[in-house]
Amino acid sequence: MADVTRLVLDLLKPHDPDLVEFSNGVAESPSVEGLNTTLIETDREVQNVKLTVEGDAVDAAEVEAAVEDLGGTVHSIDEVTVGDRPVQERPTPQDRR
Repeated sequence: MADVTRLVLDLLKPHDPDLVEFSNGVAESPSVEGLNTTLIETDREVQNVKLTVEGDAVDAAEVEAAVEDLGGTVHSIDEVTVGDRPVQERPTPQDRR
């Protein structure tokens, strides 16, 4: 089985910890070599965040556990890249519907 090299998660997190502290907490996971955290929307009680994680062998369960330890909840896994060569998305007939 090929290793996961990129994982994009849609998640909710509380306002505390802030984005910097939250990102640093997830980045401490051993399989994470880098990550990008994007604030999508702020609500009265939570923030909707897009989290992009990269590494040679990202452990999705480990990343999800780190998110939960910081008070967050993963809504969905929106993208997974597997293997040595990233594949660029291109329009397909299904996209034209």
